[in-house]
Amino acid sequence: MLVVQPFSSASHSHSHSHHPFPGQPGSQPDPHDICQHAVPTILAYITPLPSPPTLSLVLFFQHPSPTSLTPTARSRPAGARQTKTRRGGNGIFGARVEGESDGSKDMAVMVDNYVSGTLLAFLLGFVVVYILRRKTTAEKDERGEGRAEGGGFDEIRNDCVRSSTNGEVRPEGGPETDVVIVGAGVAGAALAHTLGKEGRRVHVIERDLTEPDRIVGELLQPGGYLKLIELGLQDCVEEIDAQRVLGYALFKDGRNTRLSYPLEKFHSDVAGRSFHNGRFIQRMRDKAATLPNVRLEQGTVTSLLEENGIIKGVQYKTKTGEEIRSYAPLTIVCDGCFSNLRRSLCKPMVDVPSCFVGLVLENCNLPFPNHGHVILADPSPILFYPISSTEIRCLVDVPGKKIPSIANGELANYLKTAVAPQVPPELHKAFLAAIDKGNIKTMPNRSMPAAPYPTPGALLMGDAFNMRHPLTGGGMTVALSDIVVLRDLLKPLRDLNDSASLCKYLESFYTLRKPVASTINTLAGALYKVFCASPDQARKEMREACFDYLSLGGVCSTGPVALLSGLNPRPLSLVLHFFAVAIYGVGRLLIPFPSPKRLWIGARLISGASGIIFPIIKAEGVRQMFFPATVPAYYRAPPVE
Repeated sequence: MLVVQPFSSASHSHSHSHHPFPGQPGSQPDPHDICQHAVPTILAYITPLPSPPTLSLVLFFQHPSPTSLTPTARSRPAGARQTKTRRGGNGIFGARVEGESDGSKDMAVMVDNYVSGTLLAFLLGFVVVYILRRKTTAEKDERGEGRAEGGGFDEIRNDCVRSSTNGEVRPEGGPETDVVIVGAGVAGAALAHTLGKEGRRVHVIERDLTEPDRIVGELLQPGGYLKLIELGLQDCVEEIDAQRVLGYALFKDGRNTRLSYPLEKFHSDVAGRSFHNGRFIQRMRDKAATLPNVRLEQGTVTSLLEENGIIKGVQYKTKTGEEIRSYAPLTIVCDGCFSNLRRSLCKPMVDVPSCFVGLVLENCNLPFPNHGHVILADPSPILFYPISSTEIRCLVDVPGKKIPSIANGELANYLKTAVAPQVPPELHKAFLAAIDKGNIKTMPNRSMPAAPYPTPGALLMGDAFNMRHPLTGGGMTVALSDIVVLRDLLKPLRDLNDSASLCKYLESFYTLRKPVASTINTLAGALYKVFCASPDQARKEMREACFDYLSLGGVCSTGPVALLSGLNPRPLSLVLHFFAVAIYGVGRLLIPFPSPKRLWIGARLISGASGIIFPIIKAEGVRQMFFPATVPAYYRAPPVE
């Protein structure tokens, strides 16, 4: 027996002669007097039972004086058992008090070993839950995702977000703007025109309204052109010397194959378009500005304005340096791949697998007119496509985040010695001339899956929200498709001021966009990894199998090209074609004789194919990608106005 709180030697001796435990001789004093006069002592003892020893806890009361307590059963015969139940009291739980009424001054309240185990488990569980809650709260505080007890959202903690209640005079009667759009690139300008046509009052804030000069965003797939028609913006590819694109030509080791878009079921005007990115954007900006309820303004947005966890608008700096605040019930951030506002609205997991080196070739013709050209070079692909009637864009992919220096001539030397020998002969001379001209541009190729934090009053779109490798030219198709989805969701709503209900309703946007977005994103990431050269024999076989599979024609070429073009955005079809390529590669290895070495390479080929596509699918979200109808947000109804 272990005594946790010692007591007097006299009492100790008495406790041995009149053991207070049940079944032992002792007396039962009045519980009321016990509570007033007893000094608690905690004991631990091993029960003398035949079963394995069990530890029990005992709460022992030591009485300070033999005359201080009055027995409750003076007239009861010796040895008669008295049992009383005490409920409530000064302790944290009620206990059953048992004893023998022989005048003993000591009593014990035994807490059963099962109860003690329960208490111990409760305490340990409380500690674990407390630690986990603190960890979860800390993570939410870092990303500004927490919710308040009343059902609202906690204050968003981010250096890109600031309170909107710092003495600022708010417009009376509510904001004069329905939607604030940050950025007027492809997504921002198209969205401004679309919402403006729906009658929304739109304020667009763009850092630089002059014509941009970029080396990406120059190829619009046929699926994207169909979305452009759906938005009423198809005339924006007119009068900018845009070129029709009818498919791709694939080159590898002196061989080539042509892959045409499956456009037989569409109007003759439907095709891909390639152009100068800046000219296309300016056309959309001009068209949006013609609407009286759309206001374009040049300025730099410095922060989002937050009030009680709800985004109320933005703070921006004008060309003259004046700090101004613009309020609206809905703020849509479309400020591109270098967005500095997305950190408070999503979990940015940006990957930079490579960089593009851009050149403009002049006075030459492509081997296959009106086609994009993909050269499976070493170490990674080279792209050629027309951007005007006299110019051809060349994009050289350089793996990794760093490229050779332009200033000291390392990049020009790399292009001439490592890349030029792999360029088709028809383009070789123009390629060298473009290098000597010196107008070389570079751009990091970024990939970022969509991982939004649903935030009342705010939404992310475009490259600020979701990026994929630009090898397949699918970025603008995804952005325009997202705008169509958002337009249809907002169409039945006239009032956007109930931010909490609107946020919950717009969670369906993240699911409804998945078929198109996830198909193009997954295909871009997977194709880039397959098209890159590798010393691994299994990867070499996969690359060769992909080229040969696409060269077969029929469904083996039209199926993948329909996926790439955005005409058939079905994730399951993508997975089937991808593994069909892998199985085709294994079949090539096993013919004419399946040697052990070839079997091993074939197994590694299947394993490598799985290692390429499954991580991309996981990042996109398996459930939303393949089973969107099982996501509750898929069925969200518009909030009642």
